Amino acid sequence: MSTPSKIPQAIRGTQDIFGAEAEAFAHVVETFERIRKLYRFRRVEMPVFEKTEVFSRSIGETTDVVSKEMYSFEDRGGDSLTLRPEFTAGICRAYLTNGWQQYAPVKLATHGPLFRYERPQKGRYRQFHQLDAEIIGAGEPQADVELLVMADQLLKELGIADGVTLMLNTLGDGASREAWRAALVEYFRAVKGELSEDSQDRLERNPLRILDSKDPRDKAFTEAAPKIDDFLSDEAQDFFAKVTSGLDAAGVAWTRAPALVRGLDYYRHTAFEFVTDRLGAQGTVLGGGRYDGLMESLGGAHTPAVGWAAGVERLAMLVGDAAPEVPEVALVLEHDDYLDFANACLANLRRAGVSADLVASGSPKKRFDKAAKLGAHRIATISQRDGARWVNVRGGNTDDDRTRLIHTLLTL
Repeated sequence: MSTPSKIPQAIRGTQDIFGAEAEAFAHVVETFERIRKLYRFRRVEMPVFEKTEVFSRSIGETTDVVSKEMYSFEDRGGDSLTLRPEFTAGICRAYLTNGWQQYAPVKLATHGPLFRYERPQKGRYRQFHQLDAEIIGAGEPQADVELLVMADQLLKELGIADGVTLMLNTLGDGASREAWRAALVEYFRAVKGELSEDSQDRLERNPLRILDSKDPRDKAFTEAAPKIDDFLSDEAQDFFAKVTSGLDAAGVAWTRAPALVRGLDYYRHTAFEFVTDRLGAQGTVLGGGRYDGLMESLGGAHTPAVGWAAGVERLAMLVGDAAPEVPEVALVLEHDDYLDFANACLANLRRAGVSADLVASGSPKKRFDKAAKLGAHRIATISQRDGARWVNVRGGNTDDDRTRLIHTLLTL
């Protein structure tokens, strides 16, 4: 006798989402779709994989994402392809290859799965999902303001804004950033031997990332490190002032975070994160910034742009359990001779925009009990009385409600 094969298990770092968790996930996506339409962001769908160079050139060969975390493979044609680890690089590639420059400035939004090989933990998976919003071709502070106000409204309409703080910083323009970078290199070089191994490695090629380090050995020095404010040009100060003024006018609360950075050279001006203390170490639920130099790294012309991304899983965790909506009507068939009529009623209800379920299996006497467990607002019973088909409706706020429902059921 053969032994049954072992049931395959899910791949580590992936998840199967069901029930209340799936409802919370869907609620996040549906709210995002509604908000992006309010702000007139165009929906885009992007390939799940790109040529590896799209990410290595845009994210940077020296970043952990490219050097350690990407799912890359060679296809049958010999090309190196990579499952997307983030959205922005692919959107910028599409902007260049599809001639979307004609629509600039263009507001784009998407959502879907991303892939990174990293250690799974609460709120972090190897296949995860993000919401993404970008404004490409707009160099004015107003674009930054609009994206931040949009993000703030998303969190508020999800009902999770309490306890979430917008952390805001400026990285200055190109000249400001380069002067700051040089000062950081000089400062950290003097204490190089006391830094963590990662920070020693970053010192020459990516010193801003040292400010983001969580290692206690680095924390001892980051507090006294040079601040961007000492190197901001007049133009950079004016840009940041207009962003903060716009947020104040729109009623969006923010907190200055002078250590908040983006390590890659193409980031400019605004950098931000919405953070919470309700998810432990994985406190960032939405983050982004201005990346005015990214298009050039992909071979395009200089194109200002700003965007943000948010983890759907983390937002869904903050939303909490969301039970599936109960049907407006549970349709109970108590006489099997009228099954075709019941199906016609069910179709008619749904076409009229009424959510409905049919209970037509099991003992006829127990079908009403099954319908009651669905928690429906109203229960409609199809049975027989005096040899004729009979429809009765229970529940509803008024007699008029029941009368309208019966009318809908019978208007076939």
